Amino acid sequence: MPLEILSVGLLGILLLGIFVPYWLKTKDLKKISSKNLPSDGHWAQLSKGNIYYRWHHPEQKNGQTIVMVHGFSTPSFVWNGLLDGLLNKGYSILVYDHYGRGFSERPRTKYSLDFYVETLKELISHQNIDEKVHLVGYSMGGPIIGGFADKYSDQVKSSSFIAPAGFGKVQTSIPFFMKIPGVIEWVMHVLADRFYGSAISSETAHSNDPLSINEEKFQQLFSFQMQFKGFRESLASTMRNFNLFDAREMFEKVAAKNIPSIAIWGDNDGVVSYKGAETYSEIFQEGKVITIEGGTHDITYRQPSDVLEAIKIFLDPQIS
Repeated sequence: MPLEILSVGLLGILLLGIFVPYWLKTKDLKKISSKNLPSDGHWAQLSKGNIYYRWHHPEQKNGQTIVMVHGFSTPSFVWNGLLDGLLNKGYSILVYDHYGRGFSERPRTKYSLDFYVETLKELISHQNIDEKVHLVGYSMGGPIIGGFADKYSDQVKSSSFIAPAGFGKVQTSIPFFMKIPGVIEWVMHVLADRFYGSAISSETAHSNDPLSINEEKFQQLFSFQMQFKGFRESLASTMRNFNLFDAREMFEKVAAKNIPSIAIWGDNDGVVSYKGAETYSEIFQEGKVITIEGGTHDITYRQPSDVLEAIKIFLDPQIS
């Protein structure tokens, strides 16, 4: 009996050691609401909840629309340095935050590639966009716009992939124990400082690009979303249900549809290897790779001038 009591006591201590730190880290998190929205954006009520979007309209429209799809954890502010240059060319631009990120709601669901693709489809329908659109996808946004082009090619005029995930030739997966519901979430909350040590900081701490987001501003914008319930859970579900490493089979189907495309990549990308550019060229034989010399994974907001120039050169011949 004493041994049994000791075992139960040790189990209780272990459970407390697991539960208490998690409770302390999550007890003050808030549920995001419409009151948290900035004045320059809106919620679209879609099938899984409200998603944040914002339109940017040029003074003189060229009749074409760009939809920008951000990556894994950093919401739509990553596009800020690109907007004015594209607006000056006459494009109407729609940006949005994925479910779970930024100003969007955080539904408890399976965050799979299909989930993100169908959300994009719903948003485009909600906004009554009837013409073909130019899609721009950054990091995880790469396979999302690829998946959209695969299913809804009749709605896509071009695809611009920026440091895109999914072009790896080696399948990488998370450890089996991390696939158990709750494990990744616990790690992300309890070990948040360690987990976000690299994710919340950019690869490059400083940029001379006048359009870049400085590190202090970046951390302020990124950290805002972390005060709301469901942010880390959306990341965890994505890690379990979205193959971010190898989407070659899907990309091959997209390439067969002959939609104009371009890949913009930093040759010093420490998150999505620049070696993926070779795979992109093998699959999209009519596509072109623009290399940002010395560019890391954060080129969208650290070297936006270079990225902007590449996108403008690519899109200009398609204005008709």
